[in-house]
Amino acid sequence: MDRKEKRRKAVSPVIATTLLVAMVVVVGLIVFLWFKGFTQEAITKFGGTNIELICKDVEFDSSYSGGILSISDIGNVPIYSFKVKVEKPGSHETFDIENIVLGWPDTGLNQGGIFSGDISSSASGAEKIVLIPVLRGISDSGARTHACDEQYGKEIIL
Repeated sequence: MDRKEKRRKAVSPVIATTLLVAMVVVVGLIVFLWFKGFTQEAITKFGGTNIELICKDVEFDSSYSGGILSISDIGNVPIYSFKVKVEKPGSHETFDIENIVLGWPDTGLNQGGIFSGDISSSASGAEKIVLIPVLRGISDSGARTHACDEQYGKEIIL
């Protein structure tokens, strides 16, 4: 064999093309999944309004005394649930209200609805409690919930 023949060994054009197509497909799939993570399914309420915009219209009063948390819906937006953020010195925990208190209504609080429940076991040693409303809306896949941002919550200093 000639030295030139030894140097000319390379990947065949068919294998090279197959590898190139596979790499393009993999990169395309990665980009697609990356962009898909930026978008989320829209949840709407009240005839098509995005539920994130409804969060600013939520109005409720709350108080905490002797281990009893009292909440009243004073606005026009029904509140399905609450995230209860309990802040203790150096740490915090977030709970769904229906998991820490008995008797939370299955449909949530409608206009003018009032609820009181004992959360003393979850709030012992806390410095403050933040109540974050959770709304229920409709998406293409059916009824879904959306927790509003903490800025729409109410802070109770203990």
